[in-house]
Amino acid sequence: MKRSILIGLVVLALALASPLIAADDAVANAQAGTRAWLGLVDGGKYGGSWDEAAAMFKAAISRPDWEKAAGNVRSQLGALKARTQKSATFTKTLPGGPDGEYVVTQFDAQFENKASAVETVTAVHEKDGSWRVAGYFIR
Repeated sequence: MKRSILIGLVVLALALASPLIAADDAVANAQAGTRAWLGLVDGGKYGGSWDEAAAMFKAAISRPDWEKAAGNVRSQLGALKARTQKSATFTKTLPGGPDGEYVVTQFDAQFENKASAVETVTAVHEKDGSWRVAGYFIR
């Protein structure tokens, strides 16, 4: 009797922990893709960042428009001096977006011409299993 209760508690604990482990894995995988993508943007490779972005990002803005917009904003900000992650949150819903798996990461950033900025990068888990950037905002 005690053994079956113990086994039941272990199974329950594993069942409750499983979504947390999955979310932690999602955040780690998304962050790797996010940092690689930010490296392209930081390096001025805006076309390359569009190529590596999620399908929903590409549907929202054309490659030439992204290259122009990103180039304009980043040239005003100047070179990146520092970036520190503030938060990373796994979610299955986003305002105005379809349900899916997302990781929203915020960074405190310092640029040559802007001492304090917040970058928000949203990664989406795509059908091929990859995590790709679906949104990027600086304020």
